[in-house]
Amino acid sequence: MICRLFGNLCQSVPSLLNRASLMMKPQVVFVLGGPGAGKGTQCSKIVENYSYTHLSAGDLLREERARDKSDVGQLIANFIKEGKIVPVEITINLLCKAMEETMQKDEKKFRFLIDGFPRNEDNLEGWNRVMDGKADVKFVLFFDCSNEVCIDRCLERGKVSGRTDDNRESLAKRIQTYLLSTRPIIDLYAKQGKVRTIDASRSVDEVFADVKAILDKED
Repeated sequence: MICRLFGNLCQSVPSLLNRASLMMKPQVVFVLGGPGAGKGTQCSKIVENYSYTHLSAGDLLREERARDKSDVGQLIANFIKEGKIVPVEITINLLCKAMEETMQKDEKKFRFLIDGFPRNEDNLEGWNRVMDGKADVKFVLFFDCSNEVCIDRCLERGKVSGRTDDNRESLAKRIQTYLLSTRPIIDLYAKQGKVRTIDASRSVDEVFADVKAILDKED
């Protein structure tokens, strides 16, 4: 149904993947955790210290939406305007494109942190359907943090971030969505032995010490 609606957009996904398959498969780490768990901060530190490229699904969608004369960006804007969820094929297409472009520039850059994805069952099903055999998900880096700490951090961040969703009402909804939609995905990967859990309630440096221990062991 999606491909009938979007035609060339969906066709571009396998073509990107076929070209990428000529190179080494992307090695992917999904980075998940509640709002305010520190995912972005820790991804930045990982990139500084390891040969990983950080890709944020949300950032890629926003960048494409803002790009001039982008048909896909207009499509994304229309979905958001109508209060609809952006089809997962669009998100995966953008992730594939970003990974391919990175690997073409530097063949040693084949390891990726994908931040904030998969957020729900639809995301995961889409990834498995499109990416089967095209990328290796090594594990999930799960930043575990209590709801209270997450809310406090986001409220503090909201004082300077300018983000309209860093307020108590929006945060309550975002955390509820995370608990209902994303936590089951983490639990599913945990059953496969592919989750590395970190206590994210501590300081940035303490959390990163645990991140380093995990990445050093995985390498």
